[in-house]
Amino acid sequence: MTITPQPGIMDIALYQGGASTVEGVADVVKLSSNENPFGPSPRASDAFRQSAGELHVYPSTQHERLRDAIGEVHGVDPERVICGVGSDEIISFLCYAYVGPGDEVLHTEHGFAMYRISALAAGATPVAAPEDERKTDVDALLATVTECTKLVFIANPNNPTGTMIPEAEVARLADGLPDGCMLVLDGAYAEYVDDFDAGLAVLEARENVFMTRTFSKIYGLGGLRIGWGYGPQEVIDTLNRVRGPFNLSGPALKAAHAAVRDTGYTARCRQENAKWRDWLAAELEKVGVQSDPSFCNFILARFASAEEAAACDAHLKSEGLVVRMVGGYGLPDCLRITIGSEQACRRVAKAVADFKGAM
Repeated sequence: MTITPQPGIMDIALYQGGASTVEGVADVVKLSSNENPFGPSPRASDAFRQSAGELHVYPSTQHERLRDAIGEVHGVDPERVICGVGSDEIISFLCYAYVGPGDEVLHTEHGFAMYRISALAAGATPVAAPEDERKTDVDALLATVTECTKLVFIANPNNPTGTMIPEAEVARLADGLPDGCMLVLDGAYAEYVDDFDAGLAVLEARENVFMTRTFSKIYGLGGLRIGWGYGPQEVIDTLNRVRGPFNLSGPALKAAHAAVRDTGYTARCRQENAKWRDWLAAELEKVGVQSDPSFCNFILARFASAEEAAACDAHLKSEGLVVRMVGGYGLPDCLRITIGSEQACRRVAKAVADFKGAM
């Protein structure tokens, strides 16, 4: 065939989402995609349903009401907010706007897959810096920066490890980057951390820092695909030039508007997640399955080998529990387990204990 894609496109592996079914097994609990087990705020669900009569109307192209709500709740300037189809689209916008052939996009070795995918789609070269025991290593990132590095992505807290670094380290990373290089803070899981501004203070004090956020995790709106970004006005103006004018649907905008304003519901979800995350980590540790302290809505369970992790995954599936193998993230001896309901967490703890007891 003489019609060929741009260089880099065929280096992108087809994305494999978290599984949700097990053939021949009933009562399956999906714990593979870090979804909120409580679902969205009832106010968000109501807003979505009420928008059914307006499906023939084009949505707002400027997203003013949602940006204003984000600004009020998160203490940011709504004029410097951009909304996208999940934070994934914001990540893509950044790559399309700021990198191309000959440029490098830097991320940590166990970083979110979309950093590499979006870099390749833009024709740039993704580069991975080593982590320190599954934790972002600022010195390693700075040592890997070259004159070709234009974007540096870190998730804080990080997926799939669940770990995070303090604000001082984020600031040190931003200050250590050369001119013309932007630090992007992925805050997809920021709402799961108590009293955390997702790096906002670091961002506001500098011109080379940008932030991405999502409604897919604690807000429980993964099915609607809504995200947002925040940063310097010049960057926002640039990204809006590559954003489609109607990239978010009317129902999605209204649901997100209601969700972000329901701060009481968000707080309850954060509290319940922390309770059962810490409980599950402690129960798994009792049977010899270690995990780093997690600041997200999942734990990264570590096993003695890739073979043991695969065997445990198979056992969990036989019990109707679908978790995520993360060999694709360079962690073949680990399983990422979403924090579900109390019942789901208790089922996971028992199933892993039974698996370890039978070894």
